[in-house]
Amino acid sequence: MADLQQVRLVALPRPDLAAEDEALDIDTSLAGLAYRTQQIQQARDGTAAYIPMIDGVERVGVLRVTAARLDAAMLQACKALADLSALLVVAKSLHSELLITRERTQPMSVQSELLWAFLPPRTIGTTSVTSSAVLEPAYEVGGDAFDHSLDDGTLHLTLLDAMGHDLASGGASAIGLATCRATRRSGGTLPDIATAIDRTLEQWLPGRLMTGVIADLDSRTGRLTWINCGHPPPLLVREGRVLPHILERTPQLPLGLGFHTQHPPTLNRERLQPGDRILLYSDGVTEARSPAGDLFGEQRLGDAVIRSTTQGDTSPEALRRLIQNLLAHQKNRLRDDATLMLAEWHPTPG
Repeated sequence: MADLQQVRLVALPRPDLAAEDEALDIDTSLAGLAYRTQQIQQARDGTAAYIPMIDGVERVGVLRVTAARLDAAMLQACKALADLSALLVVAKSLHSELLITRERTQPMSVQSELLWAFLPPRTIGTTSVTSSAVLEPAYEVGGDAFDHSLDDGTLHLTLLDAMGHDLASGGASAIGLATCRATRRSGGTLPDIATAIDRTLEQWLPGRLMTGVIADLDSRTGRLTWINCGHPPPLLVREGRVLPHILERTPQLPLGLGFHTQHPPTLNRERLQPGDRILLYSDGVTEARSPAGDLFGEQRLGDAVIRSTTQGDTSPEALRRLIQNLLAHQKNRLRDDATLMLAEWHPTPG
């Protein structure tokens, strides 16, 4: 299984062994190559192979198989076994302490435990759209949160950033996600969602501000609609280039002030082209500083996205690499939450 930060692949305990602490690096091992590329990787001697375990489009881990001889028919059977194993792991992961603790490498703070309980899978998608997200510091996250969902040809995206870095911040983001889902599932529009979050925060957590981007992407037409409440504007990536300012609009006030209850925020629109990627991020990404004080910045963020695009990385792998670059820039000591969401529109031709 991939650990929470997607740095290592950790082995689940085997019945024939008292303990197994084997861990393989995702960036340097053959098993990691299978995870990164989502392709079967076979050892040179042909007696072992690593097969990706994927739930829909979400990477779960890899299955290691060994045999005297692994021919095409055997590998096909093993792939079916890997698919079944992925379903079993995902089905058990909500209530199995073994699976939950095996993917962790350190204790988790209370606010992080609260937020991770609310978060959806890191990656979702169809043949037309894919959305992937990462969140750091994974074990000490404060007020950042993300949500994405699919409904009848629409990909919904939400990225929230609550003020502060304490338990109340985590609670505010959890309330924001719950309010978003309740309003959306009751047929509410994007302005309705923003207004509901604004009203709920003002009522139950007065003085706790939150920025956010709430968006819908029509998977059939490529129409992107969104609301931005005091948050950094999304970036549009097209044909290997970041197009600056395309998704910038007149700034709206943050949530939690009660202003949007009387003045719903403006709905923005843009038509995407096939292959376009939309990057949402919190200010903890661009404002991350190196020990020498060098900002990570929007330029470095754009360059990292472009590199992953030209290398042909999938959206989940592009974000995994990007967040590792960010952590390396700050020597693994983030001073603020850093959240990234990458949505891609890739409609089937015709």
